[in-house]
Amino acid sequence: MGHAQAVFRTMSPVSFHASPVPRPRRLAIVLSHPTQYYSPWFAWIAAHVPLDLRVFYLWDFGVTAQRDPQFGTTVTWDVDLLSGYPHEFVPNRSSDPGTHRFSGLVNPALPERLAVWQPDVILLFGYNYASHLRTVWWARTRCVPLIFRGDSHFLGRATPGRLKRLLLRVLYRQFAAITSVGRANRDYFLRLGVPPSRLHFAPHSVDATRFDPGRLDHVEAAARLRHHLGLAPEIRVVLFAGKLVAAKQPRALLTAYLATPRSGTALVFVGEGDEKAALQAQAAGAPDVHFLPFANQSEMPSRYLLADLFVLPSRGHYETWGLAVNEAMHLGVPALVSDRVGCQRDLVSHGETGWVFAATDPTALAPCLAAALADLALTERRERIRRSVLARIAGYTYARTTAGLLDALASLPPPHSPP
Repeated sequence: MGHAQAVFRTMSPVSFHASPVPRPRRLAIVLSHPTQYYSPWFAWIAAHVPLDLRVFYLWDFGVTAQRDPQFGTTVTWDVDLLSGYPHEFVPNRSSDPGTHRFSGLVNPALPERLAVWQPDVILLFGYNYASHLRTVWWARTRCVPLIFRGDSHFLGRATPGRLKRLLLRVLYRQFAAITSVGRANRDYFLRLGVPPSRLHFAPHSVDATRFDPGRLDHVEAAARLRHHLGLAPEIRVVLFAGKLVAAKQPRALLTAYLATPRSGTALVFVGEGDEKAALQAQAAGAPDVHFLPFANQSEMPSRYLLADLFVLPSRGHYETWGLAVNEAMHLGVPALVSDRVGCQRDLVSHGETGWVFAATDPTALAPCLAAALADLALTERRERIRRSVLARIAGYTYARTTAGLLDALASLPPPHSPP
C-alpha cells in the first residue's frame, strides 16, 4: 500500500451531482489487457448502444503468446478479442509487465492518450496498479467523472485494518458511480462507506452466444471427448476446469470424490498448474479419474457439455466471482461451489440451481458432492435442476450488464458541466 498511500494523501473526496437523464457520452475504458470475458462485452456495447467508446489497454497479454505462471504454459487465446470496438494499446514500460505486482502496469503515455481522446467519462477496471492510480489522478485534476468496476468481496476475509479501510474509503470517493457485479461485491462497497445511491448493479456476464447448448458443433465435440475418455453416455461426469492451483482446491475435490460412493460416475480435470502432478499421483489406481490438458476458449463449451456437474471448490478470497460458473450454467450444467465463491449468492442456490458447501467445514465437501450425484441420478430431478439453471443464468447477459452501466452513466452530470 506504500505507493497508494502517497497518492491518497494528496487527494480529497470528489462529489458529483447526479442527473436522472441519460445522455450520449465519450466513454474511455481503461483495462489491464484484453480478456475473453470483457472484449465481447465491449463489442456488444459498440453494436447496440449509442456510446462513443474507446478501450485503452495497458498490456498485450492474451493477444500475444506469453507464459501464464499459474497455468504453467504459454497462452494465446484462440478467440478474437479485438474486433468490433475501438481500442488502442498504451505502451507498458514496466521492467516486469503483468498483473502480479503494483508496478507491472506502468504506462507513462496514458494521460496524454486520454487527453487527446477527450473522454466525458472514464470506466476504470481495478485500482491495484500504478497506471490505475495515474488514471484516477488525471481524471481528478480535470473533473472527468470516473466509474469504477471491480469484484472484490469480504467472504472469508477479516475486515481490513483501520488504515487500509481509510485509504479504500478515500479511493472510492473519487468515483462518481460504481458498478457492483453481485451481492457479495455490493456488500463490500457498502462496508467501505460507498452510499447505495452510487452503486449500480451490472452483473458479471459472459458471451452467451458462445455457450449455446443447442450448437451442434459443441454437442458433437463433447461426444467425441466422452468416446476419447471411454465414458459411456450414462456415466455422470463431475468436471473441474481451470488453473490447477491450491487456491482453487482441486485436491480437496479429488479427496472428496474418492471418498464418495461413485458407481457410474467419473471425475475429469481440465487444465494445468502446479497441483497437477500431486493430483495425478493421488488419483493413481482410480480409473474413473481423468485429466485433460489446458483447453483454449473455443474448446471450453464441449468440456462443459461433457459434464453433469461443474465443481468450483475455492475456499479463500481468491475466487472473487467464478465466471466459469456462468459459462457452465449457460450450457445447462449445475454447479457445486463453496460459500466463499463470489457468485454463489447470485447464481448457486442449494438444491435449486446447484449445491453449496460451507468452506469453514473441512468435511462438508464430500457429503455435498454425494448429495449432488444422488440428485443427478434421478432423471426428473436432474431435468428440473437444469431448467432452474437456465432460468437463473438468463438474467446474466451483456444486455443486463450494459443496462447497469447505462444506469451509472445516467446518474452523472451532463458532459463538460462542472461537478
